[in-house]
Amino acid sequence: MCVEGLEDAGRLDFGDQNIDKHADFAMERVCENTVSVDFKQNFVPFIRSGEWSDIGGRDYMEDAHVCISDLAQNFGYKAADDEVISFYGVFDGHGGKDAAHYVRDNLPRVIVEDADFPLELEKVVKRSFAQTDSEFAETFSHQKGFSSGTTALTAMIFGRSLLVANAGDCRAVLSRRGTAIEMSKDHRPCCINERKRVESLGGYVDDGYLNGQLAVTRALGDWHLEGMKEVGEPGGPLSAEPELKMITLTKDDEFLIIGSDGIWDLFSNQNAVDFARRRLQDHNDLRLCCREIVDEAIRRGARDNLTAVMVSFHQEAPPQTRVNRTGRVARSISAEGLHSLRVLLEGQ
Repeated sequence: MCVEGLEDAGRLDFGDQNIDKHADFAMERVCENTVSVDFKQNFVPFIRSGEWSDIGGRDYMEDAHVCISDLAQNFGYKAADDEVISFYGVFDGHGGKDAAHYVRDNLPRVIVEDADFPLELEKVVKRSFAQTDSEFAETFSHQKGFSSGTTALTAMIFGRSLLVANAGDCRAVLSRRGTAIEMSKDHRPCCINERKRVESLGGYVDDGYLNGQLAVTRALGDWHLEGMKEVGEPGGPLSAEPELKMITLTKDDEFLIIGSDGIWDLFSNQNAVDFARRRLQDHNDLRLCCREIVDEAIRRGARDNLTAVMVSFHQEAPPQTRVNRTGRVARSISAEGLHSLRVLLEGQ
């Protein structure tokens, strides 16, 4: 388990938990840094990951992230036949770091302890976001951390399945043969569907902010804000319920980028994929690639905390490919070469 600030600490010890679960499920096997042979399909993901974060242009670091190569094993649960579920998350805090750190440290545990894990993961993930949110309210009800909140985006990989859950404005983008595929939607007041949901629950959008206070419409925490949500009550303008997206991975799916909104303020989806592919083609080091994304965001003038997590589905670097872009004319000369040619011709 890789946690912000504890990258070299190894797997965290959560005590002598021995979670008794049903072990009769059949889930396709996939292990981080191991290759499995599957005679039914041509593609079996080779899972590896990297991460990097920086305080960016802020005075305090409120982002948090987590990388767990084997979710069940991390909490002492032995899955049947050694099936593996990998778990990755980015949490962008506001009003302090307490909510982001609490969700980072507890959401994975809540998921594993759910009675329906791992048979009904979509239901489990939705319930676990809500339960973690309620537990945070109870834990911090008389403490300063009660006034903090966090967005949350998680990605779970099992077999050839990728399940992304998002509440807030962190974002996950998949590279499919170099084309950016958005795996999550930003939950902001300017989103028409979110605005309709908010208004149907008694909230409003004022100058681009939820109830004139928050720049996101979904988050965990923020229990101190009146009229947003009530402990033990479903609904409310500020929702902790994630939107889910699940796909079946194929050999064309290269890697997933998960970033806090500070990354996406400076990168478009396609720009991030292009940037990451070039770096991986150079060195094929995911952690270094995450650092280069963060450093590039800083170079471009980032004013927010920055966190990038990458998950690759191949052992080798992405191949050199020509990506067809709608509305663009294909060229066989680089931009630098074109500029040099123009200068040369104008000088004659």
